[in-house]
This record gives sequence, structure tokens and C-alpha cells, in this order.
Amino acid sequence: MCDEVRQEMSGNFILLGIIAYVRVPQLPITALKLCVFNRWTAGIGQFTETVRLIGPDETVMRQSQVRFALQEAGHNATNVTLFTQVEFKTAGTYYVEVLVDDVMKLRFPVPVIHVQPPAGQQQRGPAAPKAPDAPQAPQGGA
Repeated sequence: MCDEVRQEMSGNFILLGIIAYVRVPQLPITALKLCVFNRWTAGIGQFTETVRLIGPDETVMRQSQVRFALQEAGHNATNVTLFTQVEFKTAGTYYVEVLVDDVMKLRFPVPVIHVQPPAGQQQRGPAAPKAPDAPQAPQGGA
């Protein structure tokens, strides 16, 4: 899963912002765009790929299906699933599931972590500039 997938003129793909976890300052929060990139090979025939985003309570939050074909065992098929406006309501472990013809091929966790800002810092906006330290008078005497 990543933030964005781009394709170059050469046909090569660029994956931007590969996601291992989602760390957020507040909940609920909405992800504008999440992409799931899959490449299939070593098969022949027509297939259906299903990609699901599962919440911590095991409910299906989003689901996408696409049909694809492999003409020869040496060919590959690339599928990019785009989920937009995904709302994460609570912290916890979400899952991405990838199925081909209703057989689960991959299930991976995507933890959503709520991180409190350090004490004394505002949650939103830039931090206030810190005042320079005032020089201190020497202590003690000679």
C-alpha cells in the first residue's frame, strides 16, 4: 500500500510513500488517497482480484474488484486499486486483504497509531517561536 502510483513514459511504475503504518495527531482522520499495487504472474487464464480494507472490528470498510487475464505463464498483469476519502475513526490494526478468485493471497496489517503531541505544543499549526535564552549573571565571587 502506498500514497500514490505513477507510470513513467517507459512503462515503469513509481510507488510513492510506501505505507507500513499510519501515524496521526488526531482521530478521526481522512486519508485522501490510498493505493494498493499488485503484480500477478505465473498463471494462464481469466482471474478476479478483490482488494479489501478491513477495520479493527473486522468490518469491510472498502472493497474493489477487477478482472485481469494472463495469456502466458511468462506474462504479468499489474493492478492498482485506489481508495479515496478513507476515514480512520479509531486507532488500531487495520488490514488489507488481497484475493484472487475468492482465495486469499495476502493479508497484511496497517496499524493506525494516534500520537499525542509533546506537552506544551499545540496540536495544530506551527510551534510558536522560542524566545532566546537571556544571558545569566555569573554566580559566586572571587
